[in-house]
Amino acid sequence: MTLDDDWAPEVAPAEAMGEFEAELADASSVSLWEGDEGGLEYRQRRALVTLLKQRFISARTHPRDWQVLVEHERVLRSRLNDLFLDLQIDPVREVAWKRQAVSETGSRFPTMLYDAAWSREETLVLVHLRDRLRAGAAAGESRVFVDREDLVEYVASFRPAHATDEAGDEKRARNAVTSLAKAGLLITGTSEDRFEISEAVEPLLPLELLQELLEALQRANGTEAPEPEDADLFDEPEEEQE
Repeated sequence: MTLDDDWAPEVAPAEAMGEFEAELADASSVSLWEGDEGGLEYRQRRALVTLLKQRFISARTHPRDWQVLVEHERVLRSRLNDLFLDLQIDPVREVAWKRQAVSETGSRFPTMLYDAAWSREETLVLVHLRDRLRAGAAAGESRVFVDREDLVEYVASFRPAHATDEAGDEKRARNAVTSLAKAGLLITGTSEDRFEISEAVEPLLPLELLQELLEALQRANGTEAPEPEDADLFDEPEEEQE
């Protein structure tokens, strides 16, 4: 995989502060409206909301919120903990995400999230993305790119021998690519059919389990791919109010 030097990822830069937002950021008081009993400054609250709304944040995709997280990690971690959420940070790749906290006894805490497991096609794409990132890192590439058709063809290589609905299978593969792009794990650039693989793929998805899954899928080639034995680690957190 070669690096496209002139390829510009379509990642929204830190939006310019409006006058109202700038006033809030510079306010000396943490009280932002009449009756406000919150204890966080505006920037901290904004970073907390972003962490809750997004599957992950990174120094690249959310530079302002990432900087606030670096400066105020303890207080933001505390606020997430109050919601039974655990803050995960990869300082090397500069990626942060949240997980549902689990008690020491394994009991489940109340949750405002629900787990929507990755589909078979999404999991296959994730396996391929992880492989491409590893190959790119071994080649000394700081950014790794992949084409939509490459991903669709990779998923097709695991189609069971008895499967005859090729059109349906291809549609599910293309939907998986779209889903991962929406999740931010594939970054769209000037072309809708070419993506940069997000640095978040590696810390969000355990390498060991992905390797085991790939081996299982390869052994099962020609049959339906098995589900991961530990499906929870392949779950994709979504926001849901209880």
